[in-house]
Amino acid sequence: MPHNSAALSLEWTTLQNNYEQAERSALLVKLAAVVLCVGGYALGVPYELIGATALLLWVQESLCRTSQARLGERIVRVEALVKNVAPASAACQLHTEWLASRKGSAGLLGEYAAHALRPTVAFPYAVLVVAALVAYSGQ
Repeated sequence: MPHNSAALSLEWTTLQNNYEQAERSALLVKLAAVVLCVGGYALGVPYELIGATALLLWVQESLCRTSQARLGERIVRVEALVKNVAPASAACQLHTEWLASRKGSAGLLGEYAAHALRPTVAFPYAVLVVAALVAYSGQ
């Protein structure tokens, strides 16, 4: 069983590092949205473009968060396998498990939308989009 434990430990470490990288990437997308939108207002960029930029980056972060959630689900599964001393065949199954549970294109789009609507993802994008709409309607 030590071989299995080593494989699961390596998988957990790799997944955890990728999970944290996704967190950093999502934060960079969020910061880019704020900088680009505020900079756009300051430079007089058309409000439609500012709003579209915020929406585009919001979708980008939701894609990142969806991938991160998949990693998180597998991390929890690996932790359970380690706790229960799983057979060696249980290690390194992230994509196999995901493909087995994939819900098709509509399910994938729903997963992206669900992550986009989480408050920690939606902020500041919703605020930026509303600000662009308000500014546009006030022209």
